[in-house]
Amino acid sequence: MILAAATLLGLALRGAACAGDHLRARDGHVHERRAYPPVPLAPPSRPLVWGDLNVIHTTDSHGWLLGHQKSSWAEPYYSGDLGDFSSFVTHMKQIAIDKDVDLLLIDSGDLHDGTGVSDGYPPGGVDAHESNKFLERLPYDLMTIGNHELYVYADTYDMYTNFVPHLAGRYLTSNANITIFNSDGEAESVPVGNRYTKFTTRKGRRITSLGVLFNFTQNDVNTTVQSVENMVKEQWFAEAIAEEPDAFVFLGHMPVADDSWPTVFNAVRAVHSLTPILIFGGHTHIRDCQQYDGRSMALESGRYMETVGWMSANLDAAKGNDNNVSFTRRYLDQNRVTYEYHTQTSNKTFDTDEGQSITDGLQKLAASFDLSYLYGTAQQDYTMNQWVPLRNPYPSDGSLLSLFIEEVVPYTLAINNTRASIPNIIICNSYALRFDLMKGSFTKDDQLTVMNYKDEFLYIANVPSSLANQVLPALTGPTTTRKRDDAEEDIWSHEVVDVRYRAWLEEMDRRAGLGRREAMAGNLTYGYVTKDSCSGAGHADDTLHMALPYYEIPRYIGSNPPNVTADTPIDLVFLDYLGKKMVGILNGLQKDKTYTMDDVSSYSPTLTSVMLGMYAEAKWN
Repeated sequence: MILAAATLLGLALRGAACAGDHLRARDGHVHERRAYPPVPLAPPSRPLVWGDLNVIHTTDSHGWLLGHQKSSWAEPYYSGDLGDFSSFVTHMKQIAIDKDVDLLLIDSGDLHDGTGVSDGYPPGGVDAHESNKFLERLPYDLMTIGNHELYVYADTYDMYTNFVPHLAGRYLTSNANITIFNSDGEAESVPVGNRYTKFTTRKGRRITSLGVLFNFTQNDVNTTVQSVENMVKEQWFAEAIAEEPDAFVFLGHMPVADDSWPTVFNAVRAVHSLTPILIFGGHTHIRDCQQYDGRSMALESGRYMETVGWMSANLDAAKGNDNNVSFTRRYLDQNRVTYEYHTQTSNKTFDTDEGQSITDGLQKLAASFDLSYLYGTAQQDYTMNQWVPLRNPYPSDGSLLSLFIEEVVPYTLAINNTRASIPNIIICNSYALRFDLMKGSFTKDDQLTVMNYKDEFLYIANVPSSLANQVLPALTGPTTTRKRDDAEEDIWSHEVVDVRYRAWLEEMDRRAGLGRREAMAGNLTYGYVTKDSCSGAGHADDTLHMALPYYEIPRYIGSNPPNVTADTPIDLVFLDYLGKKMVGILNGLQKDKTYTMDDVSSYSPTLTSVMLGMYAEAKWN
């Protein structure tokens, strides 16, 4: 019932594609028909609105260059791969020429950490070194750095030496530096890319661009991140913005709401009160839009190659006056149906030679990393809070968090462990899991996608059972305590980003309401339903969806308590970065013993990054 309309629309679009199969692609070649997603998809609701300056925007791709390959809902809506995206960009660039307008391609960072093609490299390799070679082949006009490019110095250095040169001055790192040895053999801190750039578009528009990272503090040694507040006070910043361009185009790995973009914006407005400003943000993995005044727009375009952002601006009409600039924005679901609709191509005429080459190359890379190695077959979806119709709350049989903390972790930590016979309670953060585990084959690629962090479990021995049972409630306790803990963490740490993303899903659910879902049943499929703060008629989402119910999940999760008496000494087991927190909580709950970090020991050499594969091999074959 719910899929009925989408099925009809998808079949209609397939029919249109077949009817146009005799047409030739823009590169002059006809390609073999590519496989469509495993289920029919609803096409976009209406064409894009073009202006005289237009932008295609990506951010937080995190290695999802082969697209979302599972058939569970709503993964097929994000099933395009980087080759498909390349073909889309090629067609759109030609459409811009046909319309005699400008089109820029922009990315806001976080290319690392997320799937097998970025993280599945063999020992001795560097994260995303191979996958980034395919991004180099796209005609990006501007790119900037994300925090995931700065956690490991080797990753940053690889970007500096191998990736950045391909952008020819258009990879912007206004407040992010790397320390290298200069030609004299002396250590020197230099920008990873360029602090800013000025260029002229095909249509002669003068653009000034910066690339800004939020106030990140967890970067590796020999990298530095200057605060945004200090950056705008630099002499180079004043020189960069002194000359008025036709438009400022700023990109940055920084949320467009509740962060430091107003600091940059206000510094520019103090010099140029009317110059149009286009901003492209990222990091919080949501679809969002803000307008700081009538002559600016700031766009954030989701995560994991689920969303492609679109912005258009009519600058010529606002030139020489103080009228508001006419902007539009759109959030595109990342799939071939979307791409063919907006480029007016068919399944045979859409692919370019370069696009197909990128797809083939990524598939060969996946094979060389052995990403299809099969651990086992999951008989159902195990979800957190993503768009899956099972809508599994925590705890439940379909909850990924329940599966992980109640079955996977106890099983894998007990292997070759001399303390396996001693009762324990195991605690970890819910955000340690990055994505849902979908029904079907569970491969090396899936393992890296669901949980790629290489964290160790530690323990404190001989904690009375009654005391250990109080630790998890204390962690998930009063809101005031949680807020105080957040203040001690990086402002946009992994955990805080996850909290922001979940809050966005919860807000969708609240707006949807049960009555609206019932009214929409049979007309719309599940997916993102965005309400942002920007003006303009119509829906911001390119393809119309119905929001799923959202179930809140706890910040921390724990294994089932052992069936022992209150005074039985047990092991309190936890992830390595929770050591100080655990010691503090134990000391706050009782005064009989003062715990210190000397009481903390390694519990097992088994890391979180391999646990799901170990479990699947044993239980799902």
